[in-house]
Formats: sequence, C-alpha cells, structure tokens
Amino acid sequence: MFNSTSRKVSPALWMPTLYTAEGLPFVIVNTVSVLMYKDFSLMLKSKGLPGIPDSQIALFTTLAAWPWMLKPLWAPFLEMFKTKKYFVVITELLGGVGLGLLALVLALPDFFVVSLILFSVIAFNFATHDIAADGVYVTTLSEKEQSQYVGWQGAFYNVGKVLSEGVFVMLAGYLEVRIGVKGGWMVVMMLFGAFMVLTSLYHAKMLPTGGASTRVTTIRATSERFGNVVKDFFRKKYIWWGIIFLVLYQFASGQGIKIFPLFLRAPRKRGGLGLPLEEIGVIYGFFPPMAFILGSILAGYYTARRGLKKSLLILCVFFNVPFAAYAFLAITQPVNVLVIGIACVVEYFGYGVGFVGMILFIMQQIAPGKYKTAHYAFGGAVLVFGTNLFSMFSGYVSDFLGYKEFFIWVLIATLPSFLISWFVPFKEIGTESTQTHGEIRTAEK
Repeated sequence: MFNSTSRKVSPALWMPTLYTAEGLPFVIVNTVSVLMYKDFSLMLKSKGLPGIPDSQIALFTTLAAWPWMLKPLWAPFLEMFKTKKYFVVITELLGGVGLGLLALVLALPDFFVVSLILFSVIAFNFATHDIAADGVYVTTLSEKEQSQYVGWQGAFYNVGKVLSEGVFVMLAGYLEVRIGVKGGWMVVMMLFGAFMVLTSLYHAKMLPTGGASTRVTTIRATSERFGNVVKDFFRKKYIWWGIIFLVLYQFASGQGIKIFPLFLRAPRKRGGLGLPLEEIGVIYGFFPPMAFILGSILAGYYTARRGLKKSLLILCVFFNVPFAAYAFLAITQPVNVLVIGIACVVEYFGYGVGFVGMILFIMQQIAPGKYKTAHYAFGGAVLVFGTNLFSMFSGYVSDFLGYKEFFIWVLIATLPSFLISWFVPFKEIGTESTQTHGEIRTAEK
C-alpha cells in the first residue's frame, strides 16, 4: 500500500488532492461544525427546548480545534519514523472512519458533548496529517517551486472549503427539509468520511515519500532529538518577531470568521441575516471560494516576483480591508442574496491574497533549517493559535455587543495587523541580514 517508485511524480498529480484533503477536515471542525450546531440549536428552540448559545458554539468548536495549535508537541516524532507519505495515508484513512462515527453519534440524546469529543479526536488525527502533508510539500519542492506553487497550494486547500462549506452544507440544507436536521447532517458526515477514505487510497499510489525518516532506537535518543528540534526552533534569528507576526496578523480575522456563519443563520430580529442553510451553501460554495482561489494564485505569482518582504504590507491591506464587507452586511441586513454574495466575494478575494502572506512567511522565515518539516508545523501551529486565541471568546463579545457593533469592532481590530506587517524584521533567504519595512524605507530616503 505504501510502496513508492524512484520516478519523480509531478506536483500536479498529488498537490491538489493533498491540500484539498488538508483543507476539508480543518473547515469541518472549525466552520461546518458551527453551522451544524446552529442548526441543531434552531431545531431545539423550535421544539420549545433550550438551544445552544452562540458563545458556547464559538468556544467549544474552537477548543475542539486546538490540536492544530498543539501539533508541535508531536511534530518532531514524524521526522523519526516511517515516511511522511505513510502518515498522510494512514491519517486520511483513520479520519474517514472517525467522521463516519461522528455521523452516528449525532442521533444520541447527548450528541453535543459526545460529538465535541469526537471532533477533538478527529482534529488530533488531521493535525498529524497536516504535519506530514506539509512535510511532503516543503521537502519535495525547491524554494522556487514553493513560491510558484504556493498560490495553487492555497487554492486547493480552499477547494476543500468549497466542498465542505459549499456543496456539503447545501446538501445538508436540502436533506434536512426532507429527512430532518439530524438525518441530513448524519448523511453529510458519512459522505465526508467516504471522501477521506477514497483520498487515502489515491495517495497510497501517487504521493511522493517526502524523504526518508531519521531512525532512532532508544527513548533517550528520541527525547534528545525532540529537544534539539525545539531548541533549534527558538534559536532562529527573530523567531519571537515571527511568532508575534503570525498571531497579530490575524487579530481581526480570528474574531470575524468564527462569528460570520452564526450571523448568516441568526434570525433577522436578532441582527442576523436569517438565511436558510441551502442558501448559505450556495454563497459559500461557489463564487466566494473561487475568489479566494483567484486571490491566492495571483498573490503567489505577485510575491514570487517581488519577494515577500516587499509584498507583505500590500498583502496585509488586502487581508484586512475587506472585513468592511462584514460590517456592511451587519449594518444594512440586505435581503438580496446577490448583494450578500458579492460582499462575500470581496472578502474572500482579499483573504485569499493575505493568506499567501502568512503561508510564505512560515515557509521562508520560520521553517528553513535542519528540521524543516517540524518547524513548518511549529509555524502552522502558531498560526492556528493566533486564530483560536481570538476565536474562543469572540462569541461572548458578539453576544455582548450584537452583530452590528461586533463587526464594526472587527474593522477597528485590523490595526495590529498593519503595525506588525510594517515592523516585522526579515531574514534574507540564504543570508543572516534582516531589515524591517521601516528600516528599508528610511534607508531609501
């Protein structure tokens, strides 16, 4: 099943499916779960039972996703055993089975608690998948190829978003009218699981190994190797600047993205848009994700030509300014789905451009060195930490302020992202020299 050949496999044959498989479960746990629990909450309220508050949905779905932040704790061990391909294939297979089990527990009376536990287990499995998948990418492709393909990487990561937030959510909305909320979501989770199992079978045949593991034979050797990986990470020049950048760059987005699906479903009398699930699937599943893909591809080529250091502030502008679209929707509460869709297209395009800035920063400023796979995972974990840190309590802020005032606050919260993008020091690729954007501009004057 895990046999590999010596021939070089074109990235076009494995990179699209690899990053679709990476994006799909992340969005399931972080966003689709939010829509699912909101649906269950509305169903319970329609029966005169207590629903699930937005604050609890935001908090607990964020907590379930924390394995993506904690993956540095076990990332170094993936450098030591088997191959990166092995871990990709096995986690896709196990994750598919886990999603199937999740579908079954939705029929239980205590579905909320049990499903959250399963979401956490699934998140741990797919966080491990991400470490191995990114390891295949950064060890198989050269730095030039990484810049050339980073837009496509982000694009296919968001094909997973198209499928999960769009096609499958739309299917859930279609099914819940015919077989009920529980039945609709059970079918959708089963389909998610089947997709991941089929993907694992494809990658068993097509995926490159990502390089041989470094074999260790004793617990002491394993512990020493783990310690060396961690120490090497924190010895990198300007590493604390890099960590602060990855956290603050998302100060606004971490808050807004978690609440926006709840805002779309919330009744209009409570300040939401009151959209049916099928319409949300249409909005999420077509033009906005395509706008994200276009934005990430264009930004990849733009950054490959100019370099990340010269491009970062522009990427930050695109990343944050479109959050005005959220505020516009919350203030005006339009009923026209086309208007809502256009606002989402604007936001997704900008987010796609800015997303490239985060990924390339990790690739070029965080990951390079002896333990590239593990350190790429460290950087990705910091990225998720930044999102989760601000997502966890966003529901409480939203409940306190109301949707309109909350999304106005999100606009104000973009300021830290601009400041850190301006001042973060840069390490030149292949050298030890660094400059901040401010220093560069001063030198030019």
